[in-house]
Amino acid sequence: MARTGHRDRLAAATENAADSKSFERAARVGYVASGLMHLLIGVIALQIASGGSGSADSSGAVGALAGQPGGLALLWVCFIGCLTLAVFQFSRIWMDSRGLTGRELWQMRASAAALAVSYGAIGITFGTFALGGGKDSSQSSAGWSAKLMAQPAGAVLLGIVGLVIVGVGGYFVFKGASRRFRKDLQAVPSGTWEHAVTITGVLGFIAKGLSLVILGGFVIVAAVAADPERSTGLDGALHALSGQPYGGLALGMVGVGLICYGLYTGILQAWFAKL
Repeated sequence: MARTGHRDRLAAATENAADSKSFERAARVGYVASGLMHLLIGVIALQIASGGSGSADSSGAVGALAGQPGGLALLWVCFIGCLTLAVFQFSRIWMDSRGLTGRELWQMRASAAALAVSYGAIGITFGTFALGGGKDSSQSSAGWSAKLMAQPAGAVLLGIVGLVIVGVGGYFVFKGASRRFRKDLQAVPSGTWEHAVTITGVLGFIAKGLSLVILGGFVIVAAVAADPERSTGLDGALHALSGQPYGGLALGMVGVGLICYGLYTGILQAWFAKL
């Protein structure tokens, strides 16, 4: 009983904090930051598809943003927004649990936890660059892959990580194709707004999912070959895609889709998301 009462008080306190208008605005800035990052990744992917160069991943996008006038201030704003959004998603574990039982409850909690980790990681990327740090994500990916491979049954664990990434990517594709992302939004005005949500949401979620499937595939290859250097991160995966037959066209389509995902997240979800 004491534990239940403590949990109820925690839920009530969390809900009161989340009801704050300033908290809500900061959380919506997190969507803007995530959208901006994905938009830049999409632009860099298009550059690579057309024969240019760049790092098509979160580090490359945030690094490019840091080099712009006023970039440092923008990085700090994005950092605060993403962490606030991560806190909000974490709070949903208690706030949204009322009236749910069994499978629905655990699905909601798993989704909220995954989103909290995702936005927290994005926030850390912004914060790292704001503090003058940051490094190539391909090296980072190979580094954690090597550490995982060094553990007992490391290849199996790395393969499981790859399968999880592929599974998440598949869910993004499904969510986009089925338009389930609409459930995350408040009522959207009919007409131009509704068409914009549908087009950017469908194309964006499918492209985001495909990029994760490609990334997960490279992690699985690294596990099978017992070679962590093959786990090159999103940038390495997209560069490898561009080297395949018709890879430039495929990468260009992924880039356009990621731009759509950035517009959906940074503008439409930031405005219409249920908070």
